[in-house]
Amino acid sequence: MKRNFASTSILMFIISLAMLWLLTMFESFLTGLTTAMERLVSALILVLPAIAGFVYGVLSLHRKEPKAWVAIAGILLNGAFAIFNVLVLSFAG
Repeated sequence: MKRNFASTSILMFIISLAMLWLLTMFESFLTGLTTAMERLVSALILVLPAIAGFVYGVLSLHRKEPKAWVAIAGILLNGAFAIFNVLVLSFAG
């Protein structure tokens, strides 16, 4: 069964949440890194999947896939998660 873009968008949000949980649990491994490197690692594992999920949601709406509400939920959740983490990373340090 082929997965549509809307469900992939929600899956990317779940991956982002899992990465946030893993980063929180294993944050002690990042203590030897510089602040800039910590921000880069955090951006790569938190913001990048959320942006990908946002894009998948937009593509789902563009392709007019069924269940548009799933795509809209993916766009809102991934967008809010990405914006929040970008703001946290911009003020961190």
